[in-house]
Amino acid sequence: MKVMAAIRAQRRSPLLHIVKSAVATLAGWLVALVLIPEGPPPVFAAIAALLVVQPSLNQSLLKGVERSIGVLVGVIIASLLALLLGSAPWVVLLAIVVALIGSWALKMTPATTNQVGISAMLVIALGAATPDYALMRVVETALGAVIGFAVNLVLVPPIAVAPAHAKLDALGAEIAATMERLAAALEAPQSRAQREELLLTARLLRPMREQAESAIDDATDTLALNPRSRRHRGELDEVRALLERLSPVVTQVLGMTRAFYDRYDDDVSRESAVIGIAEQLRRAAHDVRLALRQTGTAAAPPAQTTTLPALTRPYTIAAPTGDHWILIGALLEDLRRIHEEITEG
Repeated sequence: MKVMAAIRAQRRSPLLHIVKSAVATLAGWLVALVLIPEGPPPVFAAIAALLVVQPSLNQSLLKGVERSIGVLVGVIIASLLALLLGSAPWVVLLAIVVALIGSWALKMTPATTNQVGISAMLVIALGAATPDYALMRVVETALGAVIGFAVNLVLVPPIAVAPAHAKLDALGAEIAATMERLAAALEAPQSRAQREELLLTARLLRPMREQAESAIDDATDTLALNPRSRRHRGELDEVRALLERLSPVVTQVLGMTRAFYDRYDDDVSRESAVIGIAEQLRRAAHDVRLALRQTGTAAAPPAQTTTLPALTRPYTIAAPTGDHWILIGALLEDLRRIHEEITEG
């Protein structure tokens, strides 16, 4: 099962990406055959075209540069060793070792280091490693990289704004649901198991926030160099702005849940102030859903969500009894901060 989990992804890659990879590989091979008819099969061009097709044009450009530099360094090392030592099988192994050590000494990235080693091996294994041969392999690689980038640019350049919307929507919906669960817990006695479940569920907000941040970063990356980016930049800016407002709310909701878990006793639900805080939490959940609606996220909020903010009135409490003031004070302070974030101050 661990082996299968290591080789299988949770989701398939988009079919369009597979199609573009296949088209780029075939185009790289055929174009290289036409432009460089002499010599070995255009393996370098096909591999470069395949690897350059990435989820974003920015990544494609970086991959093309990385691939070209790696091949250039690799063929130089292989050519020098072949001229000095010949093309015996052991020279191939030596070329790989020298290429890896040289890349490490130059502080190249792991991907570029691997590319240098692979290129050095292929140059000696597939050809005579003469200067002309090495030059043609560099030209062939650059040609494949250009073709791969062009295919990714022409055939529906990728845009990943929709996944960012979806992650933000999921985060906002879970924030609202966590507020409502805490409100219900404040109004009725809770067992230890119920309180632990409430806290553990609330902690899921942190990885959801990280996923939303990562999705927005990915979406930003797909807009770089993309001719379709103009119509999506404003939309992504709205998504990022809302995440910046909701991110502190995650911290405040977790703080309220933790305070309730730590300072709970069976009498706290009888405090009138606690009942009022529960109602304020439901109002805050309403306003989170309203913010999602105004940003145009993928999933629509519940029908009962009105179009007006609910956190609009000052909230006054009576003095709590006993040590409940510690919990109530903590809840009120976090609620104040939530109000400022959701209503933008």
